[in-house]
Amino acid sequence: MNNLIVYLNTERVGSLTQDDSGLLQFSYDQTWLDTPHAMPLSRSLPLQSDVFPGKRTRPFFAGLLPEEGPREKIAEILGISSTNDFAMLDRIGGECAGAVSLLPEGVAPTDTKNARHRKLTEPELQQLIAELPSRPLMAGTEGLRLSLAGAQDKLPIIVHSNAVYLPLGDTPSTHILKPEPDRFPGLAVNEVFCMTLAQAVGLNAPNTEYRLVGGKPCILVQRFDRVADETGHTTRLHQEDFCQALGFPPERKYQAEGGPTLGDCIALLRDWSTTPVLDIPSFINGLIFNVLIGNADAHGKNYSLLYSHGDRRLAPNYDLVCTLAWPQLSKNLAMKIGGCDSVNAFTIGDWKKMAKTTGLGWPMMRERMAESCHRVLDKLGEVQALTKEYNESMATLLHETIESRVGRMLEALSKQGH
Repeated sequence: MNNLIVYLNTERVGSLTQDDSGLLQFSYDQTWLDTPHAMPLSRSLPLQSDVFPGKRTRPFFAGLLPEEGPREKIAEILGISSTNDFAMLDRIGGECAGAVSLLPEGVAPTDTKNARHRKLTEPELQQLIAELPSRPLMAGTEGLRLSLAGAQDKLPIIVHSNAVYLPLGDTPSTHILKPEPDRFPGLAVNEVFCMTLAQAVGLNAPNTEYRLVGGKPCILVQRFDRVADETGHTTRLHQEDFCQALGFPPERKYQAEGGPTLGDCIALLRDWSTTPVLDIPSFINGLIFNVLIGNADAHGKNYSLLYSHGDRRLAPNYDLVCTLAWPQLSKNLAMKIGGCDSVNAFTIGDWKKMAKTTGLGWPMMRERMAESCHRVLDKLGEVQALTKEYNESMATLLHETIESRVGRMLEALSKQGH
């Protein structure tokens, strides 16, 4: 029986075990259950003294790990099976999304006041970025235990006074650096454009910057699951994505593969958010925005919940990209709108159907669609001007694509009337 201790920040909450047949189990420590401020790791893992079997345990813990190509490469480097979640968490589960760390028995979590990190020179950072495609998350590097979900290469780092540091052990990072993949030229400016536009129109989104590292376009995103105090110490905030909260393993993040639907997402917020009256409209605003920018890839792992001081709230929007910029990518929506599975979901009947099936009022939905359109049109030129210096052709393409899509939605709304 293999065993890892699960921590939220520096507090021990339970144990993740792997039995001889390879199945995972999770159980909360009684001491944690008896703690007045005890909170569950996940909505799908409520506080209880009974052990959670593998089927209940795996979605949350597998959801902490990288996916697809990066996962396979990491497994190869570490000499483990790519399907062995436990072995991978054992090797890279020190600094994960949210406040979770997984450590061997007898290894205490790092107090943030004693955080360990290594300052990177510009040549060292360039070298790390160059190595990421063949060594995702710097797996196997002495002293590093970094894990982030997703299929894109990325590196958790600490940015302080413009200097870049590599977090060691389970030290919390403050930012995520994502180099542009060669197969998606222009992705860095695309994401920075869409994230900047989201902030400009009033959506909750983290600060995102365009950075050139040795000529390589990169996206630098401030982590919303980290908070720094006035002394510069960083604390983790717990979070989980919608797949984890709903109990879907990461390989089922798309509705077409049996993953979450928009109805599941809205029901989750209605049931679990401590302020659904604010979070459901925010989720709808994000959904409309994704359609307007042409993002077909807003799946169950691209929405999250943030846990702080007893509140459970919809996390800021992230991974906002116009996927239409690459014609070879699927136009199918990760989650259908009404009966429509195309990112060109402009038929008002589909939105009305979605409103009806999710228990939302159509007048509220219609008003938000119109308001989103006008806000996007109002800010589009400003965001293009801010980003065209990085990649003028991509910034122009995004402006034209999004302007055209806003026009189509406004036209559909005007034909619909009331």
